[in-house]
Amino acid sequence: MARTKSIYWMAAAAIFAATANMLCSAQSASHMEPVKADPAIQAAVRQISPQRVHDIIEKLVSFGNRSTLSSLPPASGPLPAGQGVLAAADWIEAQFRQISAECNNCLEVKRDSFVETPQSRIIAPTPINNIYAVLRGSDPAQADRRVLVTGHYDSRNSTNENTTDAAPGANDDASGVAVVLECARVLSKLKMPATVVFVTVAGEEQGLNGSRHLAKLAKSEGWKLEAVLNNDIVGGDTTPGDKMTRKDAVRVFSEGIPSTAVGDEKAIRSIRGLGTESDSPSRELARAIVSIGAEYPGGHTYGKHVQLSVGGSPLTPVMEMRPDRYLRGGDHTSFNQEGFAAVRFSEWRENFNHQHQNVRTENGVEYGDLLKFVDTRYVANVARVNAATLAVLASAPGEPRNVKIVTKELDNNSTLTWEAPEGAPADTQYEVVWRATADPDWTNAKSVKGALTITLPVSKDNVFFGVRSVDPAGHRSISVPPVPAR
Repeated sequence: MARTKSIYWMAAAAIFAATANMLCSAQSASHMEPVKADPAIQAAVRQISPQRVHDIIEKLVSFGNRSTLSSLPPASGPLPAGQGVLAAADWIEAQFRQISAECNNCLEVKRDSFVETPQSRIIAPTPINNIYAVLRGSDPAQADRRVLVTGHYDSRNSTNENTTDAAPGANDDASGVAVVLECARVLSKLKMPATVVFVTVAGEEQGLNGSRHLAKLAKSEGWKLEAVLNNDIVGGDTTPGDKMTRKDAVRVFSEGIPSTAVGDEKAIRSIRGLGTESDSPSRELARAIVSIGAEYPGGHTYGKHVQLSVGGSPLTPVMEMRPDRYLRGGDHTSFNQEGFAAVRFSEWRENFNHQHQNVRTENGVEYGDLLKFVDTRYVANVARVNAATLAVLASAPGEPRNVKIVTKELDNNSTLTWEAPEGAPADTQYEVVWRATADPDWTNAKSVKGALTITLPVSKDNVFFGVRSVDPAGHRSISVPPVPAR
């Protein structure tokens, strides 16, 4: 009997070892492989300059008070000529036009101007100007696809209606405007199949008025907007003695349940039934940001986080699985509400003494959103993450369409099908990605060439899947999760 048991356990051990080897082999064949960086994108991203970031923020601060209400006719209070939000808008437009002149008029510079009606923080009919520039895609079949980066150029101090006292807004949100302008400058030198839109909005401090108007415009005009990157408070606050901040991390906020699903009982029932609360288009965009960052030299993967750096200072985009911070909001929400995938970049730990405050010193504490508290190297790092994301997504084919997972019968395999993106080149390839249901980010990938379907020996009950398009150079689209099909 002992010999029989011994033989049994030896056989079981052999079977276990063989199974383990087979599983390991399958895992090694499908784990996430590093992607080689595109040298052109790499070179462009490296051109982002902390000094230029400093100069942009310094100039915006010099406009004194950039409250959207400072545009009321006549100017509210004794602002000197050349100051206020309208002067800032004119300067930003001039910057876009200068960048365009340097790339042979490659940018179409526009103003989205309107008059906002009185409401809770708008005390009278108020002119609002969104200033933006469009870098048209080089492939006629894909140029209608768009990716967008934004920041708001208006500012405020302790009181919304105070348009006379200083409202420097160096971090909130001249830092975001610096990201937009630097992205425009370095990416204007590239030729990308899809279109990139560089946006600065006003009215954010009054209730997202500028971005809401532009998002509705984008929806009404049928923009094929695949990604919106909102940069708001990305200055890397530098307060003497503050040991809690992190200069190696930037938060990337994204909604789980899509805003457009709220009130849609069928959509909510589907999300709950499939457990896809963390697979919204915005959450997939956040995952793409983490993935793209890992592709470029100067970026290193630590765990599931990615580091991009300027001058050797590392930066980790951290996926925050909530729409925004407590009690706060941002311009990405305006685009979410119109059904677009949008995320928010923000520094790791905000200092509220340096936001929405009159410039003053009380009891030895210095208040005010001043340039001295902004780390322009940190802002440059954030700009690099944005620029790399925009360039890769604009260079990749569009997102696969009609992605489905076959659920005709009970089995432990997974069959996925999809359709090619509209306007995709003939050499477009695909990649199926998946992660365990408890994992936040993709852990496995399988390339698919010459087909629009794949069957994997992976139980669909244990993982979440996504499918993304890939071009021969390795540019990847945002992943699209499948829906069940019978």
